[in-house]
Amino acid sequence: MDGATAPGVTTVTAAMRRALAASGEVHGSTSPNPAVGCVILDRDGAVAGVGATAPPGGPHAERAALAEAGDRARGGTAVVTLEPCNHTGRTPPCVDALLDAGVARVHAALADPNPVAAGGLERLRAAGVEVTLGTLAEEVARGPLRGWLHRQRTGRPHVTWKVATTLDGRVAAADGTSRWITGPGARAQVHDLRRRMDAIVAGTGTVLADDPALTARRPDGTLLDHQPLPVVVGHRDVPSGARLDRTDVLHLRTRDPGEVLTELTRRTVVDVLLEGGPTLAGAFVAAGLVDRVLVHLAPALLGAGPHALGDVGVGTIADIVRLHVDEVHRAGDDVVIDARPAPGPTGPPQ
Repeated sequence: MDGATAPGVTTVTAAMRRALAASGEVHGSTSPNPAVGCVILDRDGAVAGVGATAPPGGPHAERAALAEAGDRARGGTAVVTLEPCNHTGRTPPCVDALLDAGVARVHAALADPNPVAAGGLERLRAAGVEVTLGTLAEEVARGPLRGWLHRQRTGRPHVTWKVATTLDGRVAAADGTSRWITGPGARAQVHDLRRRMDAIVAGTGTVLADDPALTARRPDGTLLDHQPLPVVVGHRDVPSGARLDRTDVLHLRTRDPGEVLTELTRRTVVDVLLEGGPTLAGAFVAAGLVDRVLVHLAPALLGAGPHALGDVGVGTIADIVRLHVDEVHRAGDDVVIDARPAPGPTGPPQ
């Protein structure tokens, strides 16, 4: 099918990218379930249905796509970002829905690492369905499933450290002012990122200095539909009248990043956005608990003021913390660097 060029025909690769885009639209609303996307192609290769995972308790991506496809799914192809589940949770197995619909082929990007839900592809194959695994696997693994896959592998949430800095590495001026280092394009991207997160973490130092809201907002200041859990870390009290002096804020009176993630794991948090100051970021980096680094780099100079990162325990160049850059793009005049810990001597990058 990938070689087809007839009008209306969609290749498997193109369908997988469309499924990936569908999963991105719901990323942040499905936790702790994975944000999965699915596209159903009819027997002629035309798109018949597109679906993505609903919030917990709602239909999974395959069932949503099949509902849209209707009878056109029979003899067709399901293209899905994650192996269809083979267990009964809040909803029946997606494998049952695919078999009942008469789908002839299933292309999955990734196998399900959860042993409770795995086995879907084997069951489909045993029922005579043509099965392919690995379509755009790397691209999908870096997408909306990234945090969920990380939690399945490590047992803890995935942590993204986001920082806005000048070219000389400053996150605020000498007097502490920091609004705004980056432009509106970069800030809009940050709020879009926030709405995809389960929790945003900031230290008490940042709360006292900046009085942040830790909300996901539109350019006009109104709140987006999905709001992450605001988390404050540190022993000092949140001042009365501060924007984070709210009942829905989780205040963890610790400075230990491991304790923070243990509590967030208990609360089934999958994706964490670290937006604290240099001290908190340094503690997470030193503990090896930062899985992704997003640097919003403004073409500006301050010459003085706090640095982007505090002490991470590096005393010699041999211990430098190196990163692998996955992507670099522009956001207006700013440059966004998307990186992760570089591969170590014993294995691939996370």
